[in-house]
Amino acid sequence: MRCLVDVGAGTPVLAPAAPRDLYPWMTVSTSVAYPPLVDNAAEIVQAYWDAANDRNWPAFGDLVADHVVYEGPQARERVRGREAYLRFNVEGFPGDWHLEVMRIVGEGRHAASWIQMTYADGTVQPGVCFFDLDDGGRITHIIDFWPEPYALPAQRERLVERY
Repeated sequence: MRCLVDVGAGTPVLAPAAPRDLYPWMTVSTSVAYPPLVDNAAEIVQAYWDAANDRNWPAFGDLVADHVVYEGPQARERVRGREAYLRFNVEGFPGDWHLEVMRIVGEGRHAASWIQMTYADGTVQPGVCFFDLDDGGRITHIIDFWPEPYALPAQRERLVERY
């Protein structure tokens, strides 16, 4: 458990909760709002993608909560729990693939990422993923979108620039 304490410098700091008799100089603040324990969701998501790309499954597993829920709306797939999610990633994506993080944004307990997945045959697929984290910084919910390219509709050809 953590709490805000006044260590005498005038600014409360986040510290482990401790019995008052062990630390008589420490006073627990009850008037200051608790800040979230997760201070950089984007860094946690970057570590998640790094671990996945490196196939470092122990590190990957440490980043997700025991009760993590993964959802892939396009295939209507859902995976519940850390062990099931690890198995889904290890067994569900065989072969030599690599991913590149294009962008991650995060604030508080939420983050979003845009990645490019490159498969062994050279096929590249973009992915957009949304993450929720718990107070301890573990990922609790992932919603994963893997859009497929499609032909530009004729009615929009004159309205856009192709790249």
